Amino acid sequence: MQRNFMKLDENFICAACGYNVKKLGYTSRDHCPRCLCSVHIDNLPGDRECKCKGLLNPIGIEKAKKNYKIIYNCQRCGVAKKNIIAKDDNEDLLIKLSSQPV
Repeated sequence: MQRNFMKLDENFICAACGYNVKKLGYTSRDHCPRCLCSVHIDNLPGDRECKCKGLLNPIGIEKAKKNYKIIYNCQRCGVAKKNIIAKDDNEDLLIKLSSQPV
């Protein structure tokens, strides 16, 4: 059964770079704005039910309807995930990712 998006906008410490990430305030924060990494914690957005807990490394960018998404690959289980780019994400890293083939 598919559930709707669950908004969980929380502060967290980035598992990849140690940055103290603050919540966004307009939608759920799901990755570090500094290094763009995330953690594989959701099966469905916001459910926090995934047991993997692997580091999601950004591997590319894709255009999706009205926004752009970061494409991730989980270091632990190999799953591909996508997250919408946030307004405060590291622009230099986004540009670098956009020039890499996925």
